[in-house]
Amino acid sequence: SQFISHIRNNLESIMMKLLAFASLLCGSTAFVAPSTPSRVSTTVHETKEDLQALAKDLNPIVNYWDPLGLTDAAFWGMSQEQTIGWLRQSEIKHSRVAMAAFVGYCVQSNFVFPWAISLDGSPHPSTDLSPPEQWDAIPFGSKLQIIGFVGFLEFYSELTPAGGSTSSLPHYVNGGVPGKFPDFNDVPHPVPFNLFDPFGFSKNKSAEAKAKGLKAEINNGRLAMLGIFGFLSEQTIPGSVPGLTGVVKPYLGEVMAPFSANF
Repeated sequence: SQFISHIRNNLESIMMKLLAFASLLCGSTAFVAPSTPSRVSTTVHETKEDLQALAKDLNPIVNYWDPLGLTDAAFWGMSQEQTIGWLRQSEIKHSRVAMAAFVGYCVQSNFVFPWAISLDGSPHPSTDLSPPEQWDAIPFGSKLQIIGFVGFLEFYSELTPAGGSTSSLPHYVNGGVPGKFPDFNDVPHPVPFNLFDPFGFSKNKSAEAKAKGLKAEINNGRLAMLGIFGFLSEQTIPGSVPGLTGVVKPYLGEVMAPFSANF
């Protein structure tokens, strides 16, 4: 069927992304609202000069900084423009995850949802536990649901145009817009909201406003990456982040082993 063929055509790209994520685990266009799907021939390849200009706008003090020469690495034999698209997507994704993690950490440290976490009536873990301890305390099935949902979003974000598709976008290494998430129009059952801009707040923003929002997201995402790792570093190595000493609770578990409490 067309759907199976579509999955087969994208499997290599998805595996590449998953392998890269596993090796790099350690940000961007969220304010650009989804619009009428672009034609596949529309390309937005970025060059190193584009990155240098963007870096100057983002932080004129640090400016362009690529000490490892990643823009010239030609991952998997890709061109420089394709490699830049891959790197841009990677930063955007990690930035968004970090922003969600930072906000979630702050919320979980001070607030517990009043409803049960499972069908047996078990409550959410108490704020007496730190966020990593709360993760260890939730049922194994809950962890699988969370990871499974994130896995679906990862898979769906990699979809590229197919005949008759109204939601898939050109891949970010082949001229697509890094960070732009496809809508859910092609999901077999109705989905009331899209992941990006579910209430359409950005739909009618000007190009200038979107560009300003883009830069804000990149800077906020980079700051969030430093913030969440600051929390985790202080928890696992007390005193390593002086400003957080005594603010976050020590954690004796393994932050890089999400199922260590279950086995």
